[in-house]
Amino acid sequence: MKNNKKKSVFIDGAISSAFIADSIAKHQTKTSIGAHNIFLGQVRADEVNGKKVSAIEYTTYEEMANKKFHEIREATFEKYNLTCMHIYHSIGNVNAGEICLFVFVSATRRKEVFPAIEFVVNEIKAQVPIFGKEVFEDESHQWKSNT
Repeated sequence: MKNNKKKSVFIDGAISSAFIADSIAKHQTKTSIGAHNIFLGQVRADEVNGKKVSAIEYTTYEEMANKKFHEIREATFEKYNLTCMHIYHSIGNVNAGEICLFVFVSATRRKEVFPAIEFVVNEIKAQVPIFGKEVFEDESHQWKSNT
């Protein structure tokens, strides 16, 4: 695993559209990139047992989760010919309709970015210990199933 740029992937609260736009805009001057792909995970206002979800409160053991995120990042670079990748996940409270996961990949050609983004998201769901507590409109809560 590379030792450079091991920054935290966590953002407190929702991931703003301004943050996403700024991340994307930084790549406009890189003329060797021919394709980008973006995945945005959004909190749904699901109905569970007759109660509507108003938010999810995400929690994790950050050191372990960051390590897993960086392992996924390195595995993705080994598997796909990518130029760049960004992964960010919310911790804390994220309201229904807000973004909680932002994955952004870039490559010279489009054939790499589609399978790469699916691989990253599937690996995050399978490996990263992030737990969500669904908060309902009546302020009751329950731990979320990983779906």
